[in-house]
Amino acid sequence: MSAARSPGDTSPDGRAHLVVVGGGLAGMAAALVAADGGARVTMLEARPRLGGATTSFRRGELWIDTGQHVFMRCCTAYRGLLARLGVTHLTTLQPRLDVPVLLGDSLTRTRLRRTSVRLPAPLHLAPALLGYKALPLVERLRAGLAAFQLGRLDERSPQVDGRSFGGWLAEHGQGPAATSALWELLTVATLNAPADEASLGLAAKVVRTGLLEGADAGDLGWAEVPLSRLHGDAALAALTEVGADVRTGVKVRSITADGAGWQIAVTAGGTSRGESVPGADASGALYADAVVLATPAPAAAGLLPAGASVDADRLRALGDSPIINVHMIYPRQVIEGPFLAVVDSPIQWIFDRTISSGLAAAGPSGAQYLALSQSAAEPWITMPASDVAELFVTEMARLFPAARAARPLEVFVTRERTATFRQVPGSLALRPGASTGLPHFALAGTFTDTGWPATMESAVRSGVAAARESLAGMGVVVGDLTEPSTRRAAVVSGRVPAGRISAEPSGRAPAGPTPRVPAEAGQMTSAVPFEPRRADDQPSVRPEASNSSNSPDPRGANAVDAGSTVTASTTAAVAPVPTGQQGHSSTGGFPV
Repeated sequence: MSAARSPGDTSPDGRAHLVVVGGGLAGMAAALVAADGGARVTMLEARPRLGGATTSFRRGELWIDTGQHVFMRCCTAYRGLLARLGVTHLTTLQPRLDVPVLLGDSLTRTRLRRTSVRLPAPLHLAPALLGYKALPLVERLRAGLAAFQLGRLDERSPQVDGRSFGGWLAEHGQGPAATSALWELLTVATLNAPADEASLGLAAKVVRTGLLEGADAGDLGWAEVPLSRLHGDAALAALTEVGADVRTGVKVRSITADGAGWQIAVTAGGTSRGESVPGADASGALYADAVVLATPAPAAAGLLPAGASVDADRLRALGDSPIINVHMIYPRQVIEGPFLAVVDSPIQWIFDRTISSGLAAAGPSGAQYLALSQSAAEPWITMPASDVAELFVTEMARLFPAARAARPLEVFVTRERTATFRQVPGSLALRPGASTGLPHFALAGTFTDTGWPATMESAVRSGVAAARESLAGMGVVVGDLTEPSTRRAAVVSGRVPAGRISAEPSGRAPAGPTPRVPAEAGQMTSAVPFEPRRADDQPSVRPEASNSSNSPDPRGANAVDAGSTVTASTTAAVAPVPTGQQGHSSTGGFPV
């Protein structure tokens, strides 16, 4: 251990040096607000690219998102991150909440849509519920009353958090039909758990903040480009601009106190496994004045330094809940609009990824790429990929005439086995705050107690809170995420020096061709016609840094102009199921 040091001793220019461990949304937010406030920032990420759970990989000519993510207008911190990264224009935000819904039992359609009439919250919700034909009128009225009662609960109360959402619904006149067709439509995707297993406190937070507090709070937004371009590539460029030192493929082995600061033992990973990390001393250590640990809970539990007030066993007790995505490429259009919700069916949400994935540009002409996002995926997470594919292809054929007439050209499955922590009754007591009780050492991640479910919004909020906690008293003013133009003066003045970047910066192509990388464990593909075959799960393969921002416009030469219809193939045309979402281009979205 070195002699005691004063804050700033690890920086050649005397600025406080913050090391952020983890390059997901939480780590990005922490690094950006710290650098904007004047700190010297080093980011360490074990994977070859930034983005964490919200990234993409290359599969042939297509970009495949590791999960389907959307946001709401009320997600102000996440939208602030988009603005700070300069990528808001690469997303779409609905002018008003409009969720097209297919009823799987009757094959009829309805929608959950905010009224265009200006009504104050929460009265604005009444027309949406009254027009939601998935339920009989009397049940819609009961649902409205339950929503208002739900909004009055104190989600921070241990008594509320300790109860299941499903149990509360049953006590308030919400039967199985209302639970399935309305409540779980909203909460399974946000809480990654069925109502009977979900925390009542977190469900109350979703309903109150997303639907009741503001008339426009629940309007949905989504990415129009691959998530790696929206998040990872944009963050790399933004961090480079402010002189942050971003190192990917770096494994953090331990973090220990070192005088007034911290010693981070690191080794290189990926293709550089076994090599020393530039900037580390002979023992393989980096030094910092402050640390933000922005990894998933199990990894954080293993890296907590001695003396932390956070109980590592409690972090491990949070557990995890899986999500799977079933990717289908059809020779013709099956649905219209960027997304469609389905009730009374194994299928939950369907997203059109034709343009954002690059399929519209790569062809075949008229083909449609659909991603089926399945939360609370325990029934399918260990099922062989071929069986998963057959189950959902069969269900798609039952629901959609166009899917019956044209079997998919290709089907594959991606699995996120640890997508979120288990948001079950009592989980609030297990979620730590940003503070660890250690000087200038803070936690970030969706598992921390942000007051939000495990969403992109929660990740960004946690990162900002952790940066403030870790840098408190070090002369760094940590503000909020804002537009780049508000902080360019500091960069132009030369106050922020250039830093070393281990990954290729956005807009610069990596050397050599982009390798074809298989999907996460469980991928299965097939040729035309679709014939399910056994495919054993394989260990996850991590692709190289994506640099998707250097890829062509995802709309491509074969893209369909907004509001038009994809041309059907030469086989007998069957009309797609309309969703009423006009003027869309594409989507990448899981409703969190």
